[in-house]
Amino acid sequence: MKSPIYLLAFFLCITNIWGQKEPYYKTYDWEDNPIANIDIEKFQDKDIVAFKDKTVNEFYFLNKDSFVEYSLIHKLYWLNSNDNIEKYNKVYLPSSSNSEVVKNKARVITKDGKVIELDDSKILTSTDEETKRTLKYYALEGIEKGGYIEYFFVVKRYPTYTGNRITLQSDFDKKNVDFELLAPSNLIFQIKTYNNLPEAVKDSTNKDKNHWKLQLKEIGALEKEEQAPYSAISKYLVYKLKQNTNNPENDIVSYRAGSQNIYKNLYNEVDSKLNNKIKKFLKSIAGIDSKNITTKIRSIENYIKANIYVGDISREDLEDISSILDNKVANERGIVKLYLTLFNALEIKHQIVYTTDRREMKFDKNFEAYNFLQENLIYFPKNKLYMAPTKLDSRLGFPPGYLTDNYGLFIKQVTLGGFTSGVGSIKYIKPVNYDKTNYDLVMNVSFDSNDLTTTKLKMDRTMDGYYAVYVQPFMDIAKEENKNEMIDGVIKSINPNLDIIEKKVLNASAKDFGNKPLQIIAELKSEDYVDKAGNKYLFKIGNIIGPQQEMYQEKTRQLPVENEFERSYDRKIIVDIPEGYQFKNLDKINIDESYSMDNKELFMFKSSYELNDNQLVVSIKEYYNQNIIDFSLYEEYRTVINSAANFNKVTLILEKI
Repeated sequence: MKSPIYLLAFFLCITNIWGQKEPYYKTYDWEDNPIANIDIEKFQDKDIVAFKDKTVNEFYFLNKDSFVEYSLIHKLYWLNSNDNIEKYNKVYLPSSSNSEVVKNKARVITKDGKVIELDDSKILTSTDEETKRTLKYYALEGIEKGGYIEYFFVVKRYPTYTGNRITLQSDFDKKNVDFELLAPSNLIFQIKTYNNLPEAVKDSTNKDKNHWKLQLKEIGALEKEEQAPYSAISKYLVYKLKQNTNNPENDIVSYRAGSQNIYKNLYNEVDSKLNNKIKKFLKSIAGIDSKNITTKIRSIENYIKANIYVGDISREDLEDISSILDNKVANERGIVKLYLTLFNALEIKHQIVYTTDRREMKFDKNFEAYNFLQENLIYFPKNKLYMAPTKLDSRLGFPPGYLTDNYGLFIKQVTLGGFTSGVGSIKYIKPVNYDKTNYDLVMNVSFDSNDLTTTKLKMDRTMDGYYAVYVQPFMDIAKEENKNEMIDGVIKSINPNLDIIEKKVLNASAKDFGNKPLQIIAELKSEDYVDKAGNKYLFKIGNIIGPQQEMYQEKTRQLPVENEFERSYDRKIIVDIPEGYQFKNLDKINIDESYSMDNKELFMFKSSYELNDNQLVVSIKEYYNQNIIDFSLYEEYRTVINSAANFNKVTLILEKI
């Protein structure tokens, strides 16, 4: 979080750059015959095996004006399937404005041991369609099933010492896994490993440099499983610069210093000219005069997300509050600065929060590194709500679900002796409770008296919370045809073949989100729910609730399950029984599965029925009161999930009395 110029001066003033040995990569090369000692017969049941996976990162002073990091990557893969040959027939070389490839080699080794070395003429270029960046890659020729590819490259780049993650595990087996970190003798790095990865050790025999190593004979494959946070639970490490032994300032990478720098970067001084612009901007926002703080915040968020374009461009004017107010264009940092400036102008207390996407990496509350400061939220302590300022598909009170159920760095403004700065503390980001996210349904079903295989349905669908956040806030600004597509999509989510006779939408406005549920009322017709079987009819009542997730598997679950958000469903199906008919097997409706821990019901599915004169009334309640499900609870969770899928398969027999 310190400026590059400051940090370079910090290192140079205490480092004897002229006494350094040459970088590690200068003398590095691959073996003449890397497969000599491989008994490949042991691996014939595998599609791919890595027989070498080496990463060496070295921090180095080129001269008094240049501090760099060299990153060496060396891979040797055995490919035993056409899919993997297709996947690895190109080796992309790193390319960015802050990096340069200084050494690279690639070769193909056939299953018979023939070596095909590739020179730079085999390096081709392509253009990324999204970013328009030019990409360089080796086009590997001569790859065959049962053969090998080997490559290594060295990248010189701007040094990443404030926190860097190296992932060592994949979904295939790896042999000879090696990570090494080198630095000048006065720079002490700290390395933390995760998910049962052994610790790195310091090489005491290297007297010229600090040298840490983590060398393993093998790391087994981590097989992917449905809804598992794969990246977060793979074996990886994080390193950061901890100390400079020649300088008393050891607070190089800390959340204390980081919080202060974040505050300086995001909070602007407001002069009288800018203050007038801010006042004018606020007056243009409907609802800004409300005495309710939550309404004020929602009004600001809805207005900004509907009227200011946020681009992925690094430019000073896109971070300047005055320019943003004039031109209605910002980048992500600029839009965060705008929100914070407006909240200060209205004296709305708030805190900046930085965290991670828990699917990718859990925020480590015990290891301070800046690579954990990835995703931005704003927290309002008075009403205990979060806002995601840069996410269009999020609204106050419903931040992206994968940023919750996680720890984060909370930075609040503190004034002491007339000086204001940011003070950080690590806290837990609670998930939104299940009863705030509902996807409810009342469906009235009647049968065509002339043809019982045709059903008429009256739908009353209500949704709020995370289920509404992708639809409701955009109804004001969407084109009519897009609105119809969104609403038809919701209606037909239970059955794409439904005929929509008539529909009506209530509370379809951004200002309604968080206040009133989005409501869709529709008259429908279908021939999908009833089949004739002789003199009986088969009524697929379970299909009325739509397709349900199924979790059936033969293998024992190894990984935890993580959901995006807690949720609740309350459904009611009211069926008009045709005159002279009755349902035979109503007991199939009754399902009751739940799981509780510490007197708290975590998951529940319950379906039951009542007969009222000529009506069958079916009630279905379901909720999930926990996002993160350890694999030890998987069977209990799976039982409840599959209960909904089992109800979806329920078919009632309708026959004459």
